[in-house]
Amino acid sequence: MVKRKKIYFDGEISRGFTSLYTAKTIVMVASGLLGIFLPIFLYNLFNENFRYVVLYYGIAHFLYGIFVGLGAIFLNKFGFRKALQISVFLGALFYSIFYFINEENLIYLIPFSILVLTLYRLFYWVPYHVDFAKFTERKDKPEAVSVMNVTRNIMGAFVPAIAGWIVSSFSFDVLFVIAVILYLLSFFPYLIIPRTEESFNWTYRELWKKFFSKENRKTMIAFMSYGGEDLVGIMVWPIFIFGVLKGDYFQVGLISSLVIMATVILQLGIGKYISSYLREKKVLKIGSFLVFLGWILKIFIDTAFQVFIVSTYHNLSNILTKTPFDSLRYETAADEGHYIDEQTVLYEVAIQLGKVLMAILIFLISMFFAIQWTFILAAVAALILNLIRAKHEDVFEK
Repeated sequence: MVKRKKIYFDGEISRGFTSLYTAKTIVMVASGLLGIFLPIFLYNLFNENFRYVVLYYGIAHFLYGIFVGLGAIFLNKFGFRKALQISVFLGALFYSIFYFINEENLIYLIPFSILVLTLYRLFYWVPYHVDFAKFTERKDKPEAVSVMNVTRNIMGAFVPAIAGWIVSSFSFDVLFVIAVILYLLSFFPYLIIPRTEESFNWTYRELWKKFFSKENRKTMIAFMSYGGEDLVGIMVWPIFIFGVLKGDYFQVGLISSLVIMATVILQLGIGKYISSYLREKKVLKIGSFLVFLGWILKIFIDTAFQVFIVSTYHNLSNILTKTPFDSLRYETAADEGHYIDEQTVLYEVAIQLGKVLMAILIFLISMFFAIQWTFILAAVAALILNLIRAKHEDVFEK
């Protein structure tokens, strides 16, 4: 395997990581155009019925969580590289559906979009996570996660504002067309990505046995919390600030960009900090508490300035939480050796079911309270992330 030296990494970076990184960057631009706006689009499509949006996300994550094990078994013969290539066209098809959707045909196209989204996730996420774990060395896991996060933030510093301007000046249709074109461009890096010799050896029954086992209980709860908090951030938060900013698409995009711009400079340094001081400083424990406070503060936001200040603080806190957590995720999967893809699928099941559970709780709370009170659920989930430390205490304490 060809390797190239990088200044930021302690070791060498593989050609596989370079290909994966390039494709992911293109996808992040495409998904970034609609990341904060897709839940808002669905909210408007459903005539501002928030619970319909919750159902959409909940059903989509439930289907992926239930079928990801079967999908991994299928990928044994299909191959990871080919799966990543197919995922490009499924992602493009997913956004194409929203170009044609309206109130008259949504009863047909909404279920179809969920089906396509489930297939996309089955073909993309397991190969992506397995390849990420295999193409990065153990000592460079925090830096690799940090580089991905920094790239996402750099895209996020410009893309939401551009997306908001496009929607305000033209329409969502133009945004969907651009996203489809970008998704198709991500196909080319996958043409040269190395093949990975992995196979999913668990049966579907064994996967669920591992999920419910006492040995994995705390880790599974930690990953479920990870997924639950993430759902609040990607679904509830955009709709909430859309209301705070009185439906101004450009202002939603602009403030989102400014928030990320205010945090992006620190991310690379955080990766190195965690790599050097993870064991002594208990970064995850501190970061999760700060994220907890961020979610509580978000409940009381009612101006654009407050959105900016609190979101910036929250993003900085998230760096301290998600970088060590994601690093541990890939490091643990890589440590499993031949069982790297089994461990990856197990984590994916937990994350998706955590999102499903969170969707149910959000649905119930939204029946009686304003949607911002669901942020309490995300705050609690942020603290529960620390359960992953129970299984990996040696990483933090030695």
